[in-house]
Amino acid sequence: MKRTKILILLIAMALPLFAQESGIRIKELYSPNYPIITFRVMIETGSINDPKGKEGLNALTILMLAQGGTKNLSYKKLQEKIYPWAASIGYQFDKEVSVIIGEVHRDHLEKFYKIFSDLILNPRFDENDFKRNKEQLLNYIKATIRSGNDEELGKQALVSFIYENHPYGAPEFGTVQGLNNITLDDVKEFYKRYFTQGNIMFGIAGGYPKDLIKRIKKDFSKLPPGKPERVQLPEPEKINGLEFLLIEKETRSTAISFGFPISVNRSHKDFYALMVANSYFGEHRTFNGILMQKIRGQRGLNYGDYSYIEHFVQDGSSTFPVPNIPRRQQYFSVWIRPVENKNRHFVLRQAIRELENLVKNGLSQKDFESTREFLLNYSKLWVQTLNRRLGYMMDSDWYGIEYFIDKIQKELSELKIEDVNNAVRKYLNFENIKIVAVTKDAESYKQDLVSNKPSPITYVSPVSRSILEEDKIIQEYRLDAKPEKFKIVPVDLIFEK
Repeated sequence: MKRTKILILLIAMALPLFAQESGIRIKELYSPNYPIITFRVMIETGSINDPKGKEGLNALTILMLAQGGTKNLSYKKLQEKIYPWAASIGYQFDKEVSVIIGEVHRDHLEKFYKIFSDLILNPRFDENDFKRNKEQLLNYIKATIRSGNDEELGKQALVSFIYENHPYGAPEFGTVQGLNNITLDDVKEFYKRYFTQGNIMFGIAGGYPKDLIKRIKKDFSKLPPGKPERVQLPEPEKINGLEFLLIEKETRSTAISFGFPISVNRSHKDFYALMVANSYFGEHRTFNGILMQKIRGQRGLNYGDYSYIEHFVQDGSSTFPVPNIPRRQQYFSVWIRPVENKNRHFVLRQAIRELENLVKNGLSQKDFESTREFLLNYSKLWVQTLNRRLGYMMDSDWYGIEYFIDKIQKELSELKIEDVNNAVRKYLNFENIKIVAVTKDAESYKQDLVSNKPSPITYVSPVSRSILEEDKIIQEYRLDAKPEKFKIVPVDLIFEK
């Protein structure tokens, strides 16, 4: 307990500094007594930069750096060197940016920085590393996404479904055919084009020696100057009514995700009003949300039910989002964790009905005040480490806003209930939605939805009379599902090309 308090105190004392631009941009979070040094190198390149037919090129390039060697060290030798230091090198890749992350105790900083910087400045681009990393991405699609993780399959497929014929449509990890088309020369050319001084932001946090900043500037000045032209993003295609993508898979449960684009991100004032509404509706992995309370808490139909107003990736085993996945365009989504196949129709009805109630009725004054208070406190937990705080600083710079956590405190404190309910009516809807379900006997599910067949459910344990009365309404709730609005796709074809 004492150690935790000291750690929090050190983080609170950390001073965010902004180095003057000279070559690459450098974001500093200096905490002189903090022993762990973090590097976060953000490159403004993502899956939107993948050439047509070579989807996954950005992801593979990032892996070739973060999980490759340097000109002087093979990947194996590199791992042997950093292992005794308890150092780590990680990575993320998304639609618009990618990040290479390093952490080390300051006792080993000098040796680690040399290796870490060499990975980015002098990558080895070894043929064996190329084959290994490509295989890793292919296995992620075939063995993890398609075969082992219906929840992630549904969420990833929803993004591609929402952003059909849009630069966001290709998955950030690539496609099977796209990855198979990529050569090592493609990776080298991609690296040359996008790893330039103007395209990189270098973040550093902890108790590092101040003269290290000059060295970083000097070292990274070896990269070519300039910045590639940013990919222009069209408006996402409009959704007309309920549109369905049913992924046929032999599975005992059904994973459901649905959503639609919204025209706000963290740089918009209405985003913070939607934060309150979303937290009330479906805060990730908490019982704060109505969806969680009603679907799991009252009815025990699955493990969890959440909603989001921006792309969300959970940070490890925590309940918090990872930083450094900023996007110019965002979307609202609902994640219904797998339910028994026999309850799939009822639960979809229930979730969309709850969304309709939110849009039509908004929040009460009591719900508004309690949810806002929850978020004002909960959001502070997102930056318990310098690593995460540095990430949020870099994201704030990317969006062109003040430090995000401070902005939440400011914006939420000034919010009125009218602001929240007006934002809900302006940006959310329950009629024009794209819906993805990973399920067995997809044709049967389609017929049930099109016919609006009643979907009563039964309970193993007794529930209250009020729940049973509400169930009578839910089981008859009309979903305007038209047969021409359905696509049924075998799981083996998802993310194939």
